[in-house]
Order: sequence, then structure tokens, then C-alpha cells
Amino acid sequence: MSPKQQRGEATVERLLTTALRVYADSGRHGFTVNAVTAAGGVSLGSLYHHFGSFDGLAAALYIRCTEQLHGEVVTALGRTRTARTGVRAMVTAYLRFTEEHPDAALFIHASAHSGHLVAHADRVRAAEEPLLAAIGEWMRPLVEAGEIAPIPEPLVEALVIGPAAETACRWLSGAHDVDLAQAARILPDRVWRSLRPD
Repeated sequence: MSPKQQRGEATVERLLTTALRVYADSGRHGFTVNAVTAAGGVSLGSLYHHFGSFDGLAAALYIRCTEQLHGEVVTALGRTRTARTGVRAMVTAYLRFTEEHPDAALFIHASAHSGHLVAHADRVRAAEEPLLAAIGEWMRPLVEAGEIAPIPEPLVEALVIGPAAETACRWLSGAHDVDLAQAARILPDRVWRSLRPD
């Protein structure tokens, strides 16, 4: 890799890291192109060169955070042997990621309502697809074996990820009635029950 390419990669990394820090420190209203470039010591021209727009930077950051979350969920799923332990692992991994990476989790959940991702919807969907595909591949043989109820795959995502995502949102918003440790003890088995065959 040439020195110019190395500098370019370092700039991309600095912008993504800085953007996440600015969002975590300042929230949606403080997440601006000027705040990110000033905090990162990077020119506006450099940001546009690497990401095309501020929305492009936000989409790249969302994709990075999403891929990190999905990687942890899929890795946890890959360590399981039964339907029950697989469901429990996915829910637990989602909650653990939220607790261990609150800035990334906050950006993921808040970005859905920010408008930054609209212009990059195809890229965002492509980044989200591997998790859905991994869950689908894991589930199909279990459905065929009668270990999991035959539920359409998009609804399975809602049943498995939905409760963990909602719990994460409430915790990230500072809701004092949400305890992630308690949720990790209660939710996995409750979610599993929703997927068991009748």
C-alpha cells in the first residue's frame, strides 16, 4: 500500500471514530459536518473526498457499527448446538453489545430516525442482510426438524431481535426502569418460548 493510500485510510478511520465520538457527546443536534471536521482536525474537502457527503459519512458509520453488532450476534449463534441455546445466544449477544459498545448501539438505534441514511438505503440494506441470512440459514433446518415453529423469516427477526432492540433503545435513552443484566436473565427464555412449536 502506498503512503498516499495509508494516509487516506488513516483519514477515513479518524473521521469515523470522530463522528461516533461527536454523536455520543453531542447527540443528534450536535452531529454536524462542522463539529466532526473540527473535532477530527480534517478538512471539509477531505470528508467529501472520502464519503461524498456528510450523509455518506453517517451511512458508513452506521454500516460499521451494524457490522460489528451483527458479527457478535452471528459469532454467538455459531457457538450453539440447539434451537434454544441459539435463540438465547442471539438475544444475549445483542444486549451485551449494547452494554459494551453503548456509543455504537446508540448510533445504530438513533440513525433509524435521523434521515442520514435515506440516500444510502441500498448500502444500509446490504449491510443488514448478512445477519438476516445467517439467522435464516440457522433456522431452516430447525424448522424442518420441528424444533422451531414455522414462522416467516421476517417475523422471526422481529421476535428474536425486536425485544432486545427495544430494551436496548430504552436503556440507551436513560430509562431508569431498564436493567440490561435483568433483561439478559429474563428475555432469552421468553423469546425462545415465542419460537417453540405449539
